[in-house]
Amino acid sequence: MPNWLLPENIADVLPSEARKIEELRRLMLDNFRLYGYELVMPPLLEYVESLLAGAGKDTDLRTFKLVDQISGRMLGIRADMTTQVARIDAHLLNRDSVTRLCYAGSVLHTRPSGLHTTREPLQIGAEIYGHAGLEADAEILELSLACLALAGFNEVRLDLAHAGVLRVILDADANAARDEAALYVLLRSKDVPGLQAITASYAPPVREALLALPNLYGDVEVLKKARETLPDLPGMAKALAELAALAASALGRAEVAIDLSDLRGYQYESGAMFALYVPGLPNAVARGGRYDHVGEAFGRARPATGFSLDLRELARLLPTAERKQSIRAPWGNAPELKEKIAELRKSGEVVIQSMPGHSNELDEFECDRALVLDDSGSNWILKNLG
Repeated sequence: MPNWLLPENIADVLPSEARKIEELRRLMLDNFRLYGYELVMPPLLEYVESLLAGAGKDTDLRTFKLVDQISGRMLGIRADMTTQVARIDAHLLNRDSVTRLCYAGSVLHTRPSGLHTTREPLQIGAEIYGHAGLEADAEILELSLACLALAGFNEVRLDLAHAGVLRVILDADANAARDEAALYVLLRSKDVPGLQAITASYAPPVREALLALPNLYGDVEVLKKARETLPDLPGMAKALAELAALAASALGRAEVAIDLSDLRGYQYESGAMFALYVPGLPNAVARGGRYDHVGEAFGRARPATGFSLDLRELARLLPTAERKQSIRAPWGNAPELKEKIAELRKSGEVVIQSMPGHSNELDEFECDRALVLDDSGSNWILKNLG
């Protein structure tokens, strides 16, 4: 096997693509700051007991694990940064007030999450801790839509779901609660025959509700149908009202759809959940939702909601960035030349010194000017290139 081959779904990022990704990262982090979000940088690996605390089975299966040669304990390479940021809020910052945190960094997956996706996403996201009201969910949704607008996406589809809908149904039947993991899988895939088989012994209202969920999808009118179809269990009306409010807040900025069986995620969600789709990509480009119970694993439960997206996947949809106009300069150590180059770079110009005997082959830059000596041979001036 050639030593330059990389593992499946792992790839280098070349100059023009890397430039797009980095510019997106800077734009989004700067925008997070305008909303009052503070940047944190969790470590790439942790002990698995901490890394997987509060996370679901999905995260466990996606996590690469290895033995620490110092302690002999099992380490995990992060597959998601949300639980890490929850640990920082609950255990390190330990604030009583509302806390807004953001992050950006690589994560690693044992398997790709979708068609043609990388196993090394560059995850960027934002989280709000300490506020249980719908205001926090609305801000996170607004921020995620703003990120896509910054990237130039104006045609966005918003899919809304609610983990609480399934939770209140399961709480009404012990047998259903026991089969929670299997029901998640069947509902995600809308496997009605599978649902009919597994729910055969459930209480009739619970069975009927579970069988109805795969068909409760469409525009916001689905919520009216859900109120008529689903049992009036404690918490059901609140969950459906929250979906209606979030759908209303996004009108005009996204095409809104409801899917009450779209429970994809890391199984730690506790409330409203959303996914954002853009043209040209079959997978959701961003996902978010409420996860109030993750902090319990770190000794301090806090209301929490947030979202994340993969910058590498998003950048892949964008056109190739235009090459930046730059200045070509000769190689040399003459004080006047070095001073002129430093002056130009300080003003924001890209100045590329040509190595002796070589031409410049660049993906990101195009030399439209050259630094040359004037006719007197004493002053360095800029000359436009044809």
